[in-house]
Amino acid sequence: MVPIVASQAQIAPSAAEIATYDALFRAVVKEDIDALERELSSGKNPDRRDAHGRSALHVAAFYGNHDAMRKLVAAGADANALENDYYDIATIAAVANDTATLKLALELGCSAGNVTSRYDGTALIAAAHLGHVEAVKILIAAGAPLDHVNNLGWTALIESIVLGDGGERHTQTLRVLVEAGANVNLADENGSTPLALARVRNYRKMVTILQSAGAR
Repeated sequence: MVPIVASQAQIAPSAAEIATYDALFRAVVKEDIDALERELSSGKNPDRRDAHGRSALHVAAFYGNHDAMRKLVAAGADANALENDYYDIATIAAVANDTATLKLALELGCSAGNVTSRYDGTALIAAAHLGHVEAVKILIAAGAPLDHVNNLGWTALIESIVLGDGGERHTQTLRVLVEAGANVNLADENGSTPLALARVRNYRKMVTILQSAGAR
């Protein structure tokens, strides 16, 4: 399987890194479950890290290797571990728009409320930024905090506006967040409300959704 290259903000294992991997990590990359089971049964630490701070579970999430994810967590791997750029497996999957892996990450115990990335965001904020509507729905259903504010002063709702393009995906993302109860009047650090941010960009459909929800 070709690895998931989620975004420039996330770093999947490079070919050079993979060449240095020990048997545990190689088994994940090659989707060799028998070899993975042998490594785990021999007492190998399922949470050991590569040079970028990725555990084998992070690597499995990048590759969408679900069997490996299950085996690693069953062996004690931390489903909420963060790699060097502070991504967990749910955020890796959300950014990649890999909804199957996202659902599995949450089922395995990765919290939708984790603070992730160098922006102190969440998987929900990352998914909203990219207009990944189904990922947003999955994370909301899993209890992701709707109004978490990252270190840029933005919520998921605001990111769907300021980092979106005003098109169908980002408009639908905003609609889903509004319908879930996101605060439509929570302003950014400059005091600009979501409605003001949508208006200045001439995102008319977003403006209509926000006004209908009582935005000021």
